[in-house]
Amino acid sequence: MSFTVSPTNGPRDPGAARRSWLPAPPRGLRRLRTTLVVAVASVLAACAAGAGAGGSTPTLNWYIFHEPSGSFQAAAASCSSASGGAYTIKLQELPAAADAQRLQLVRRSAAKDSSLDILGLDVVWEAEFAEAGWIEPWTGQRRRQVEQDAVRAALDTAMWKGQLVAAPFNSNTQLLWYRKDLVPHPPRTWAEMISQAEALARQGKPHYIEIQGNSYEGYTVWVNAMILSAGGRILSDDGQRVILGPPATRGVAVIGRLAHSAAADPSLSVQQEDQNRLAFESGDAAFEINYPFVYPSAQQNAPNLAKQMGWVEYLRVDANRPSRPPVGGIDLAVSAYSQHKQQAFDAITCLRNRENQLRNAIKGGLPPTLASLYHDPRLIKGGYPFAAEILDSLQRGGVRPKTPAYQSVSTAVSTTLHPPSSASPGRVDQLRGKLQDAIESKGLIP
Repeated sequence: MSFTVSPTNGPRDPGAARRSWLPAPPRGLRRLRTTLVVAVASVLAACAAGAGAGGSTPTLNWYIFHEPSGSFQAAAASCSSASGGAYTIKLQELPAAADAQRLQLVRRSAAKDSSLDILGLDVVWEAEFAEAGWIEPWTGQRRRQVEQDAVRAALDTAMWKGQLVAAPFNSNTQLLWYRKDLVPHPPRTWAEMISQAEALARQGKPHYIEIQGNSYEGYTVWVNAMILSAGGRILSDDGQRVILGPPATRGVAVIGRLAHSAAADPSLSVQQEDQNRLAFESGDAAFEINYPFVYPSAQQNAPNLAKQMGWVEYLRVDANRPSRPPVGGIDLAVSAYSQHKQQAFDAITCLRNRENQLRNAIKGGLPPTLASLYHDPRLIKGGYPFAAEILDSLQRGGVRPKTPAYQSVSTAVSTTLHPPSSASPGRVDQLRGKLQDAIESKGLIP
């Protein structure tokens, strides 16, 4: 899910293969070892949670994904200093893979771990954490402050059942990137883009359309955007009913048409964001649907091609209906088990202020959640010449289905409609039953 793609499929533990052949320790030793580990973990959690006793400065543990530019560390240091001794923020980096990030936060929250203070939540986890009572809602003046100047779609990700359950920290969306030397007039609809790509193919020119077709979260993002752009939706607002219907069938059919056309990259069904980036930089493609991280990457890795890169907003399914571009990013929430909740709310307010969001955007490539920043010359000159398109996309962007069962819902979508060549009305009918099972916690999810 920022310019740095959400690491949904991070590298495996490099030591796993080396350890797999080792014999298991005796049962008694295993029990003793487990007891010791639990005891040590409990002591460490208690120490972390008890910081601040006796008048010392409390330490707020901020659980967030690894951000390589150092922007998060700089924000933590700046806010700690600005607090005047009210708190110190300590980064606790989560695993590389998004699924592993969620799993760690779920396990700690389910265990009522008091060392949790600030949680960096992917924008599809809020319903699950709020429904379980693991995070604190934002109310009163704090809520009003978050809502002020908020990018519409980013704020939507932080809402559940009418409550603001987190504060948008960074957002993201996709644009259509194209080669101006091959496409003098960029398309407005998916049908136009496919037709243009097919015409280029007949001329023997680079013509592929690069997009995420592997069976993973990125494919769910594509499917959801197509259904929303066609005027439909996957689930109801409360996440309790399956909607789909004719608009969903129409949006999904476009995926099937692309997959069966000459415009489809032969590796479409196994491609993710980074493979799309590399394929476009190689010169084989004319179009790419992807996040803005591809722009600075092309400037560095394929400077001649980068000079020909143009961009427009996410394509329409229907010519007379605005598209609903994908929405990604991270929201910050206060753990219900933190012993320093008020300080955590104050710290989040600082972490997401204008200067920190501006630094995150310029240094780390993480699009802001404050609408006014998209008009700031420092952002535009700092590497966002497409700031206007990003803002317009986020103001009408479509969030993924909100439900505590999101993980199961996403899996149902990304497996039932995969590969893209199988996306058809019949598969949409199959998806309806699997989605109902998912939200009712029935059946087996692959």
